[in-house]
This record gives sequence, structure tokens and C-alpha cells, in this order.
Amino acid sequence: MYSIDLNSDLGESFGAYKIGRDEDVIPMVSSANVACGFHAGDPTVMAKTALLCKENGIAIGAHPGFNDLVGFGRRNMNVAPSDIKNMIIYQVGALDAFCKATGIKMQHVKPHGALYNMAAKDAALAAAICEGIYEYNPELILMGLANSEMINQAKKLGLPYAAEVFADRAYEDDGTLVARTKPGAMIKDEAEAVSRVVGMIKKHSVTSINGNEIEICPDSVCVHGDSEKALIFVEKIRDTLQKEGIAIKPVYEIISER
Repeated sequence: MYSIDLNSDLGESFGAYKIGRDEDVIPMVSSANVACGFHAGDPTVMAKTALLCKENGIAIGAHPGFNDLVGFGRRNMNVAPSDIKNMIIYQVGALDAFCKATGIKMQHVKPHGALYNMAAKDAALAAAICEGIYEYNPELILMGLANSEMINQAKKLGLPYAAEVFADRAYEDDGTLVARTKPGAMIKDEAEAVSRVVGMIKKHSVTSINGNEIEICPDSVCVHGDSEKALIFVEKIRDTLQKEGIAIKPVYEIISER
């Protein structure tokens, strides 16, 4: 029996600016990664998103990033690992306050954007993220790029982890994500995205942007909530997973089955 967590990056509106279709996407996923105010989101949006997760029975996690609202957290920044650890604790604590106020329990932490991609390769950065999570709550699950330094550092620390793959992103030969600045970085064809997801789950393999096969074993699949086709992607992926006999479960259930 195959099973997978289906997650999406949500709660990324702030102030007068609306990003994504959270009300439509949340009921379609099993885990939501909620922005914590640094790259996107604000207190009111966090409160509303936590309530939406509770009402729909969806597991919630923090989505901390660089303090870069203008760049949506997608610009590389030179930040000391000690500062990164404190930024993680700060942002996770902020969302956790709204979880407690709403009466739900936080499930996981997934770094955002440039922080996520840098920590996939940088052991010191990955360790700082894992240490921040562990010191705040060692039961929280790190959601990180499959086969990355984040997963390695979580294992070393004894932090629960979930290996994440992407439905709408292309891969380099080393298993990292193709930079958004490069052609072909985003998978825009729904049929291709769905086919890749099924292959990653059932065959533990994905084709890189250069045509090479990469071994990959996912616990969770992400669809970006801010993409123009987010709702279409998540609907088609969910429908196909059900037809393929692949159960959709929150990530804490997936990792308990290892």
C-alpha cells in the first residue's frame, strides 16, 4: 500500500495583499505550511490560516524564511548560522502561539525559499535550522528536501524528519531544485507534474532537467500555493493519487509507517 502526504505553502497574504487561494487549497491537502511573517504572512493571516486548518482537519506546520518581505524570501542572504537558529525559533514560536490559541497542535516545520535551498547544500545552515527546531520542540518534524543536508542534519540530531519532493519544480542531477532563474525550473504542464509525482512515489525515481534518473523516496509532495495553477495542480494530483490507490495522509502518519 502506497501513501504520501500532500502539502502546500499557504498563509502568504499580508496586509492588503492577497496571495494564493488558501480557502480552496487547504481542503485538498493533508498538511499546510504557514508563513510566519518574515517572507510573507502577518498576525491576522496566521490566525485565519490556523483556523482554516482546524475547520478542515488539516495538519499545520511553520514555514519560516529569511526576513525578506520584498523578495518573498527567495533571495539568498548571508546570515550567520547562530542568527538562523534564532530566526527559526522566533518564527516557529509565532505560529505556534496561533495554533495554541486556535486549539490545534503544530505538526512540522518546513523552511521557505532561499533558506530552504541554501540549507539543502550547506551543512552548517541545515544544522542551525534543525537545532532551532529541536530546542523549541524536539517532537516537531523537519520537512526538508529529499536527500539533502537538512535530512542529514536532522538524522544526526535525532529530530523527526520528512523527505519532501516537488510536483511543480525541476531537479538538477544532484537532486537539488533547479533555480527559478533558469529556463524549465517550473513544471507548468499538469499532466507532466502528475506523472512525475506518481513515479516518485511508486518508482522512487524522477528525471532531472538533463534527462538523468535520480533516486528519491518521498514522504511528502509539495504544490506551491502561490503559483497560478496551484488549485488545478493539487486537484489533479489528489484525484490521480486516489485512482492509483495511493493514500493521502498527514506527514506524522507517513513517518510513523517507516
